[in-house]
Amino acid sequence: MTIFTIDEVTKTFTNGEVDEQVLKGVNITLKEGEITALVGASGSGKSTILTIAAGLQPASDGQVVFEGNNMTSMKQEDIRKIRATDFGFVFQSAHLVPFLTVEEQLILMLDVSESKMSKREQKEETDKILKQIDMYHRKDAYPASLSGGEKQRVAIARAIIHKPKMLFADEPTASLDSKRSKDVMALIRELTKTLNITTLMVTHDEEMLSYADHVITMKDGLVLT
Repeated sequence: MTIFTIDEVTKTFTNGEVDEQVLKGVNITLKEGEITALVGASGSGKSTILTIAAGLQPASDGQVVFEGNNMTSMKQEDIRKIRATDFGFVFQSAHLVPFLTVEEQLILMLDVSESKMSKREQKEETDKILKQIDMYHRKDAYPASLSGGEKQRVAIARAIIHKPKMLFADEPTASLDSKRSKDVMALIRELTKTLNITTLMVTHDEEMLSYADHVITMKDGLVLT
């Protein structure tokens, strides 16, 4: 089932007196439980379309429709609520809070997403996710003691602990070696399928494309495939 639609989206940045159109009418449809990868050269517009889809910046024109609701006409307060409750985010760097343990990172996300869980339920859900990503034995560890791969696994767990409907991943394996990259992508695919999450991912690593259900190539602000 279609859950997310990007319809004729454009984006123009103004640099002094010069307008630069970085997106030129992009159309993308995303379905439940599928991973769509955006690829293309630097400057092709793939990261711009991801941030617009995630509600992190506005489109110049066109529509971004999530579950039948046009986000481009929503108030910022409503968009922020969607980001907190229905969206999850994974970036190139894990961006873990240095003074929180692995377990505390996930509980913080549940609080931010306004989860209705009791403290006991939060603990149970956190334990469940940490066991699923094979990090339960590190739940009391702080970020400084984690490897790059472990940090990214925790970042993924944090992104999906509140059971979002959408996961936005911007170069999630760029800072990892080949083996850790494959481990992280296998985890993203497993969670996408088991939790029925819709994942939109930007990547430059062609080896990661085998984990995607669909691959969209962008060039000069346009979708080629």
